[in-house]
Amino acid sequence: MAQQLNINGKQHTVDVDPNTPLLWVIREQVGLTGTKYGCGVAQCGSCTVMIAGQPVRSCAYPVSAVGTQKIQTIEGLAANGKLSKLQQAWIDHQVPQCGYCQSGMLMAVTDLLNKNPKPTDADIDAAITNICRCGTFQQVRAAIHSVAKA
Repeated sequence: MAQQLNINGKQHTVDVDPNTPLLWVIREQVGLTGTKYGCGVAQCGSCTVMIAGQPVRSCAYPVSAVGTQKIQTIEGLAANGKLSKLQQAWIDHQVPQCGYCQSGMLMAVTDLLNKNPKPTDADIDAAITNICRCGTFQQVRAAIHSVAKA
């Protein structure tokens, strides 16, 4: 079944089963591979994207549920080839080690900062439930605070 998706401001027509997880449509049909598969049960957060401005774990979200809502992936954070302040803070604070979870983490943090531009450590801990097996949570907090000060 053909469906129109607006991903990062561009229209894409995909012909997939309506129950296909959005993650696989983004990666396999559209070719945007920044969004990662981690657990497949919406627990780890590696697959987090924004749908209509809200974070969604795309591995467990059927493409048919998107409708006409706008999707933003990690590729949509940068503008005109320039990293967002948050992406630059990730580099400046050396957040990624293996980096696998970081695209989903950045999307979740984008949502947090949109809702709470000056979060405390407690706010960060409560809002960011993405799992990082490398344990870079201190660097994540430092990067978030550096953007919040700007």
